[in-house]
Amino acid sequence: MDEERQLLQPQEQSCWAALPDVCLRRVFWWLGDRDRSRAALVCRKWNQTMYSADLWRSRTITFSGRPSRVHASEFESALWYVKKFGRYLEHLEIKFLNPYNAVLTKKFQITMRGLLSCLGKSNNRLKSLSIQHLELDRLVWRNSIRTSFIKSLSFFLKKTGKHLDYLNLKGARLTVEQGCHVLNSLSYLRNESMASELNIEDYFSHHLAIYSSPQFNKTMATFRNLASLTLNYNCLSDELLENLCENNAGTLWTINIKCHIHDPHGQVIWGMSWANLARHATNLKVNFFFERVMKYERLARILLQEIPIRSISLRSCYFSDPDWSMRPTLVDLLPTFRHTLQLTFEFNNNHESLDEELHLLILSCRKLFYFKIWAFLDVRFVERILKSQEEGQCALRTLKVRIYTNRYETNEEDKTLREIYRKYRKLIDSELNYFVIAYPMM
Repeated sequence: MDEERQLLQPQEQSCWAALPDVCLRRVFWWLGDRDRSRAALVCRKWNQTMYSADLWRSRTITFSGRPSRVHASEFESALWYVKKFGRYLEHLEIKFLNPYNAVLTKKFQITMRGLLSCLGKSNNRLKSLSIQHLELDRLVWRNSIRTSFIKSLSFFLKKTGKHLDYLNLKGARLTVEQGCHVLNSLSYLRNESMASELNIEDYFSHHLAIYSSPQFNKTMATFRNLASLTLNYNCLSDELLENLCENNAGTLWTINIKCHIHDPHGQVIWGMSWANLARHATNLKVNFFFERVMKYERLARILLQEIPIRSISLRSCYFSDPDWSMRPTLVDLLPTFRHTLQLTFEFNNNHESLDEELHLLILSCRKLFYFKIWAFLDVRFVERILKSQEEGQCALRTLKVRIYTNRYETNEEDKTLREIYRKYRKLIDSELNYFVIAYPMM
């Protein structure tokens, strides 16, 4: 029996013992933390594999904002991870989901203080950091907790700012002073930041006219390598565009701009400022996202001809206003941007039919490849678009349509849509990313 066991043992082990390191690391890559820890106990080789840098380069740490026994260990496990493998980290995302009370925000603040402190001491390779939707202006964030968290984050960014390439603080909801203090940390001791991607959408609290703040414009002047910038329209000014032109013209590719009804957006920005930026930043494309800013007069003041626009998104969030009409925007404003590549519409037009105007808009934008609309439409609108696509009058690659109806039952619309799909199936399957449904809007 001993001889048989000795003969069988190498054969039994050969499958895993001879597995190349690159394959073994790939197996570990698919395992969760708990399974990785168990696997590391198998043998010395597997334990060494556990500490392979490429297993720990990216990490998303999620904290639940609700008190729960299931989530009680999240804070401890986050610190354990950073102490154990933080030195390998290159891409870090932190999520804190809808904090329920001040007890949990305090616990999060203390955990983040330890986590960022440990990471600042052991890591010198972090390239991207994302901490979204903290909403620090909510009441669950008491002043002392908020101040301590901002202090920890700023101190961490001072230490890692020279390595950081991507920073996403979307939804932080800070004051002008707090927000600028955090961003200034990226240029600590160097008076410039080389980050290439910055997302500060909803970074400041609602109702703030950031565009009039000299402090904000001075802070943004420290960024010298931006390729992508995401922000709210209430941050835009002629001075900001001038700073971008002077410091980032050679690198800037994308500006994403969100304009919300609750953010101040009445400032005047001259077309010559946009034209100057577009002339120097030759690769620049601008994407606009409007939320409940739908009236023609407001849009016409913002969407200037000098802007190199790539996409426009208009969303009314189900709100309906009988005194408002989408027709002037579709007929008089948007066709002037016929080189725009993407259009997204979500609005409640129950009081007016817009099928013909939308169809003509698609035909006028000859480079349009992405079209998404959620609105009250006739089902045959889809057929007209497909017919135009078949005849070569448009060059869409994506067509997404949600047809609102005033009835709970959509059987009739569904039947017609199936017939349209069968009729144009060959076209759809070969050319389009296609999604069309009827949706009761009651």
